[in-house]
Amino acid sequence: MNRKQVYSVSSVNQYIKSLFMDDFALNHIYVRGEVSNCKYHSSGHIYFTLKDRGGAIACVMFAGNRKGLNFRMSEGMAVIVYGSVSVYERDGKYQLYAREIIQEGAGRLYEAYEALKKKLLAEGLFDEEHKQKIPKYPKRLGVVTARTGAAVQDIINVSLRRNPWLQIVFCPSAVQGDGAAQSVVRGIHALEAAGVDVMIVGRGGGSIEDLWAFNEEIVARAVYECSVPVISAVGHETDTTIIDFVSDLRAPTPSAAAELAVPDMRVILGQIQGYEESLSHAMEQAVLRNRQRVENYQRIFRHLNPQSRLNDRRQRLMEIEERLRIGMNRKLDAAKSELAIRTQKLEGVSPLRQLERGYAYVSDEEGHGITSAGQVTKGQRLLLDVRDGRIESEVTAVKKRMS
Repeated sequence: MNRKQVYSVSSVNQYIKSLFMDDFALNHIYVRGEVSNCKYHSSGHIYFTLKDRGGAIACVMFAGNRKGLNFRMSEGMAVIVYGSVSVYERDGKYQLYAREIIQEGAGRLYEAYEALKKKLLAEGLFDEEHKQKIPKYPKRLGVVTARTGAAVQDIINVSLRRNPWLQIVFCPSAVQGDGAAQSVVRGIHALEAAGVDVMIVGRGGGSIEDLWAFNEEIVARAVYECSVPVISAVGHETDTTIIDFVSDLRAPTPSAAAELAVPDMRVILGQIQGYEESLSHAMEQAVLRNRQRVENYQRIFRHLNPQSRLNDRRQRLMEIEERLRIGMNRKLDAAKSELAIRTQKLEGVSPLRQLERGYAYVSDEEGHGITSAGQVTKGQRLLLDVRDGRIESEVTAVKKRMS
């Protein structure tokens, strides 16, 4: 025996599993059959067998894939299972891992749904470049849905709670059964002609048969060609219809559509109040800054004003004049004191004072003072000035005093 050709069980199972995984058809396969041995595990997983007259295959749907399953499977139910076939390595058995389960009655509708979806996708009806923007502040909201039911009440209640001033234009429409698609199209055209700002088209949840009107081509094209932005709101969060791909915006529920279409005025009014307070504060600050600036300019103008400068110069001159007057008075007082002192000194040596004491001032006829006996001769005429007059005399003798 050549041991190089011996493989472990795990290696064989892994190899077989890789063959299944590499097969595109087995990874994207639809299988029709009847449900048998169906068990809902506490973990959320579903284990069952799919069988027909010729055979059976083990199936499992993990909890993470159950969100699209809107019915409960039971024994003998005819279904179509979409998923992939792979090997469970531990047991060495292959089984179908279900990603989607459709009741047999809905199988043909699902095929038609997929065919129309591919067609419209190829034509570009789903392209983002064709999507219109939802207006931020609509004044008129159009609604196309059934006259009765929770959908219309949810839309109205949510819309008016968010904006009590909103005008809602309601166009009742059949949403399932014969003629429902044509009724929805008429509602879209009517609201478009009425000039609404945005419209919601939808209904509550249901089976694929109940929602089929919103998978019709005429409805999809009416939504695509509508000049008014359209929000689709068909079914519950897990339901998806053709108009969800064509519409300008998809909402998971009618209530969510109203929230997407209508802004909450309480929030907006709060923002406006905040803006008003910010603007008021900014204006107060601006006024305060400008007032301070004006006051500064006033002080500068007062300083630069010619009259003000003249007044300042006049005041300065008055101060200088006052200082000069005080200085002059001080100098005059000092000069007067000096004069008085000198006057007093002069009076002490004044000839007039000497004359008052009995002395006389002797001079010749030319007015020259005689201070010595040697200056005169006998017979010379002399003038004697006394206190109260002049005496004319003649020298009769000259006697010199012996020193």
